[in-house]
Amino acid sequence: MSNGDAPQIVRETERKYESAEPPGAELIAELAAAAGGTAPAAPARHELSATYYDTADLRLLRSKLTLRRRVGGDDAGWHLKLPAGADSRDEVRRPLGRARKPPQPLVALSRAAHRDAPLEPVVELDTVRNEWTLTDSHGEAVATVTDDRVTARILGAGAGGGTSVDTEPLEWAEIEVELTGQGTVELLDRIDEALQRAGVHRSASSSKLGRVLADRIPPAPPRPEASTDATAGDVVLAYVTEQAETIHATDPRVRRDAPDGVHAMRVACRRMRSTFQSFRALLDRNHTDDLVAELRWLAGELGGARDLEVQEARITADVAALPPELAMGPVAAQTTRFFATRRASAGATATAALDSDRYLALLDAVDALLADPPLTDEAAGPAVDVLPGLIGKATKRAARHLKAAHAHPPGHERDLELHEMRKAGKRLRYAAEVSEPALGKQAKRLVKAVKELQELLGEHQDSFVARDLLRELGAAAAAEGANGFAYGWLLRDEQARAEGVEADVDVAWTTVKRRAAAVTG
Repeated sequence: MSNGDAPQIVRETERKYESAEPPGAELIAELAAAAGGTAPAAPARHELSATYYDTADLRLLRSKLTLRRRVGGDDAGWHLKLPAGADSRDEVRRPLGRARKPPQPLVALSRAAHRDAPLEPVVELDTVRNEWTLTDSHGEAVATVTDDRVTARILGAGAGGGTSVDTEPLEWAEIEVELTGQGTVELLDRIDEALQRAGVHRSASSSKLGRVLADRIPPAPPRPEASTDATAGDVVLAYVTEQAETIHATDPRVRRDAPDGVHAMRVACRRMRSTFQSFRALLDRNHTDDLVAELRWLAGELGGARDLEVQEARITADVAALPPELAMGPVAAQTTRFFATRRASAGATATAALDSDRYLALLDAVDALLADPPLTDEAAGPAVDVLPGLIGKATKRAARHLKAAHAHPPGHERDLELHEMRKAGKRLRYAAEVSEPALGKQAKRLVKAVKELQELLGEHQDSFVARDLLRELGAAAAAEGANGFAYGWLLRDEQARAEGVEADVDVAWTTVKRRAAAVTG
């Protein structure tokens, strides 16, 4: 997508309230005082008409997404709203245009929810809105208060312009408070207190669409609970559920190239995969081995973009720190060009993976596993009895790789074994994370110790990768007729870094062993 074609993204933070009566001048004055300003003049009036799109079984709404085409007001157009924390959503906007079909960029951003099922009109909303702008003591706008009179009609999904399903339209009134400019959550809290004192209470629904279709969404199945008295199976499933939700939530962020989107999804894939591997005694591997392979594939497709992000920051910083006498030639420009080309390619690879049928099949397979978990008999045992032994196995795996690393002199073979230890350490860390709700402080301390070990091994691996890239950068500079001396100098520094880290690994491992012994008994 070109920059000129990129959607506009707006973070909105708002709260909705039940109110049969419009807010009077006295209440508006009180809300303005809460903002630190004076009462605004007469409200602005808008007439809004919106058509909401979803699948026949309301997959977007179930995923807390809304997609609409709205006419009227200051922001007419296509809007896709994505969850962004308590009271907040990211609204991705596209121009209105003439077509009644949802724009492809918004369809793509919501693909993990609709899974390529058709998106058709499901609800029409007509709203008469009176809007007051609240300002702070400096006269800057910090919030808007709206009185909305809403008429809603439920449409038959797939009916194009729609045929009303209900003979009578739904009508209600509500007050909406939304932050603008430099408005803060603390301001929302002060306004909330003022509304509560006036007898105006929060709405049970966070969106108009959710209010209209509330009775058409079946209750969500109970989530597995992780606690000190839970079964081993429930503790593991609670962790897998959390990772599945992270993959869903980060999908739009990866597609938007949002900061850390790729990293968050990749880590969730690794955590889920590691859980299936570490807890095969609890989840039948005949049902999870294929998922392990598919999660490895997805993490691999995302990995290029993330690794380049890390290495670009590392090497660019090192180049910038070079003394002038060592930075021979346009080293910074060469480095920028080198990473820009590779970053674009890696980003395209990540997006292509999310656009593939294979990715949707993976999401479906995870949903199916959570809906009907393939638990073994051992999974029914108390988590406090079952999980320590499985953590012990993960500890022994990491220990074997450290021993193998010590069997090699410094060099390539030792680097490879330390990388294997890093992967085994991740499995141990994730196993401890899974167990933390059941095993408490001892598991938490183990997580902390392994994290510190992982940071050392991660630094060692980053140095290993950086050395390969510096060799490529030096060769590319030579091919352009430039001087590659600077990259050779940095390669020498990276080698020294790696050797310095190795001594610290043994010390950190001693702490890990002690913490693991406290968990496993």
